[in-house]
Amino acid sequence: MKKDIYIIRHGETEYNRMGIVQGQGVDTSLNELGRRQARAFYEHYKDTGFEVVLTSRLRRTHETVSPFIGQGLPWEQFAEINEIAWGEHEGKKSTPEMMQQYREVTDAWKRGEYDARLEGAESASSLANRITRFIEHLRGRPENTLLVCSHGRAMRCLMCLLRGQPLQNMDNFHHSNTGLYQVQVQSGTFHFLLENDLSHLETAGLKLA
Repeated sequence: MKKDIYIIRHGETEYNRMGIVQGQGVDTSLNELGRRQARAFYEHYKDTGFEVVLTSRLRRTHETVSPFIGQGLPWEQFAEINEIAWGEHEGKKSTPEMMQQYREVTDAWKRGEYDARLEGAESASSLANRITRFIEHLRGRPENTLLVCSHGRAMRCLMCLLRGQPLQNMDNFHHSNTGLYQVQVQSGTFHFLLENDLSHLETAGLKLA
């Protein structure tokens, strides 16, 4: 029996627009554009037949899929797919110094040094451990059509693990706000049918970013 998993990044927040680091310690809401993105996604996929909605524990994912939750679909929250913790950078507007520190850590990850992290932040290995737990949970779920809403860096990690790629490749995955991945599971193997699909925004006449 095949399983279809639709994985979407949350809609835009004001902090996204302003270049302020969110991570998991800043629980922001969607801005007006983010709400329009969420509505466009709902209108495009409302007849898909989702059986359950799975989100992180952060508000921006809840609000992105709230039209589906409002339909009465079962909804579960998972800390395992919260955004990565960016430590002391969270809640601050990006500066050249912060970006240099960020690049040093992500460059270390590209070298396979997955325990590297910012001060007070989470490492790639820690992120991967919890994302792996979520993947195993997905494998065991009884539903055949699932909607998952998560975050930028968490989804980069998730895509690497679903593809069986090393975490060094995380930055190869670029997804916009409400960018959609459709993943089909057959005989335990994950097949990607859509990657960062934004057709719902195109249909609604919203800008692509």
